[in-house]
Amino acid sequence: MNIKPEEITSIIKQEIEKYEKKIETVDSGTIIQIGDGIARVYGLSQCMAGELLEFPNNVYGMALNLEQDNVGCVLLGSEKGIKEGDVVKSTGKVVEVPVGDAIVGRVVNALGQPIDGKGPIKTTETKPVELIAPGVITRQSVKQPLQTGLKAIDSMIPIGKGQRELIIGDRQTGKTAIAIDTIINQKGKDVICIYVAIGQKQSTVAHIYNNLTEIGAMDYTIIVSATASETAPLQYIAPYAGCTMGEYFMHQGKDVLIVYDDLSKHAVAYRTMSLLLRRPPGREAYPGDVFYVHSRLLERAAKLSDKLGGGSLTALPIIETLAGDVTAYIPTNVISITDGQIFLESELFYSGQRPAVNAGISVSRVGGNAQIKAMKQVAGSLRLDLAQYRELAAFAQFGSDLDKESKKRLEKGKRLMEILKQPQYKPVPVEKQVMILYAGVNEHILDVPVDKIGAFEKGFMEFMDTHHREVGQEIVDKKVISDDLGKRLGDAIEEYKKIFLAEV
Repeated sequence: MNIKPEEITSIIKQEIEKYEKKIETVDSGTIIQIGDGIARVYGLSQCMAGELLEFPNNVYGMALNLEQDNVGCVLLGSEKGIKEGDVVKSTGKVVEVPVGDAIVGRVVNALGQPIDGKGPIKTTETKPVELIAPGVITRQSVKQPLQTGLKAIDSMIPIGKGQRELIIGDRQTGKTAIAIDTIINQKGKDVICIYVAIGQKQSTVAHIYNNLTEIGAMDYTIIVSATASETAPLQYIAPYAGCTMGEYFMHQGKDVLIVYDDLSKHAVAYRTMSLLLRRPPGREAYPGDVFYVHSRLLERAAKLSDKLGGGSLTALPIIETLAGDVTAYIPTNVISITDGQIFLESELFYSGQRPAVNAGISVSRVGGNAQIKAMKQVAGSLRLDLAQYRELAAFAQFGSDLDKESKKRLEKGKRLMEILKQPQYKPVPVEKQVMILYAGVNEHILDVPVDKIGAFEKGFMEFMDTHHREVGQEIVDKKVISDDLGKRLGDAIEEYKKIFLAEV
């Protein structure tokens, strides 16, 4: 029986083709050192930067240092029960978080796992926490206002959809209050809001959650919480996770507002992690790439082009200063990445001027593009009026006699400062802001006593709602104060002022 060699090779080939059993290979390594939430692993030859690694006890880690003979990892959980010699497996994917509509209204941790006791999040889609920011070609200029509901900000430091506006100030000066009021003001405006708490107390996050729930703002809000009790890696990853959740909606053509509260604690968490990984320290012991860490987070805020759906992601990072020092390392870093800053001053805060916005050094680099024309018309001279008032107030302290014009400017400034005061959780619609600022800027209320301005404003808004509702509606519809509308508004202010002064 002669068997030809060709026949044997063809039979072998057929057998090989039939043999479909897949051999599974897993890249693994051994822990050679562990402690302080940091592990050094020998092996893992195929490991990627930022890869998710599987440790024993169902704990995950993230590869950060890819060195010649080992991989430096941070643990995204407790290191309890994990010891040297344990096996670590690679997962073949970078750190991801769940995204989708199911997360809206929930409180999640830095890995997107629910921590509000409302059961699992029903979503199957996940996205990497680190994504490349949209390029220049895929963006368009920022031109739609994102109203905060705060008169001092919407008039002088306007924020546009897709902008990055820094909120900066000392401890306890109302930084978070501004961000929360902005979230509340998005009610009914089809904006998804994300609040990322980094290194905050758990009680603070619970308090914010309760307030947002009471007002009905949790219906369109996600809270990502990495509190002070959690490890540095989780605090480090939280803002990127929140940003990924927001980008999902941005790419669907929706508008998103994200608050990072606060990035100074985020920088400290990154410094802790980096020093434990033995990365070289630089200025103030921060690693040299801390600027890049914040820039690649904030660059992800954008207003996408119409071709890509026109969605936007607006970022409000918060930075805490020490004794008002905006020239420190992290504040200057973030100021240079953002499109302007809202500076809150302790002195103003304690003197009762709340929100304590210092209009002198606060700036929005988008400016008038992010305002409706009516607001531009009334707010045009506001900053100048306030600057003149501050200078005159400092001069008048010395008790020298002022001329009639200077006294008038001083009185006008006092009333404008009163108008800009606002209680927390009470954002004001833009048309009402325009009406009261019109009264202040055009000197209609110079004869109203300074201590009665708050009462005048409250009564005036009720009067306009009852008797002249069409004025506010016209501002909303046409977004401009025509000569005719200006005259009607002026007449209405004078009409109410007579009633008010008679009562006073």
